Amino acid sequence: MQYLSWFIGAGIILAWQLLVWLGEIRTKREQYRKALFCARRMGKPLLIAGGPYGNQWLRRFLKIPAHGGGDVCLDINRNAVAGHPQPVVASITNIPFGDKVFGAVFVSHVLEHIPTVTQARQALDEFTRTSDAVFIVSPSRQSVSGWLHPDHHLWVWQEGDRTFIEKRRKLGKKEKEEHSLNNV
Repeated sequence: MQYLSWFIGAGIILAWQLLVWLGEIRTKREQYRKALFCARRMGKPLLIAGGPYGNQWLRRFLKIPAHGGGDVCLDINRNAVAGHPQPVVASITNIPFGDKVFGAVFVSHVLEHIPTVTQARQALDEFTRTSDAVFIVSPSRQSVSGWLHPDHHLWVWQEGDRTFIEKRRKLGKKEKEEHSLNNV
């Protein structure tokens, strides 16, 4: 009987995480559709930052992409863009395209992997330089896996046309100085 409350609690947490995950999938699909619509309306190509399969071999093996491939797909990892008709292996902090070449850029689960807020801002500057609109998807703060993933360094979210970036862990002395300089 004492384990019953533990099982009920675990069930509630699992149900909550399932709802969070389904919400993230819905948001990702909506943002992708908005980005695609925006690019088509502008008469320009859609740039995808981060391959639709990422580095997940199982997703690639099962041919289940996380999102559409867009017209051009850019990733720092060659495997993430393998098989795309227009792959580009490059860093999102130095995108090898001219100004406003793309109607939109769709960035899914990429920015949270960047180590610093400064580098993430560089990536955002590149996105806005090369495209007319930027659509970003990142893990929710409600996602337990988002909190536990060892390669997630930042919280990233959009509200309207504004993008917010925040360091995930407590800032060290050097990072506090950098953070205060960036917010002056």
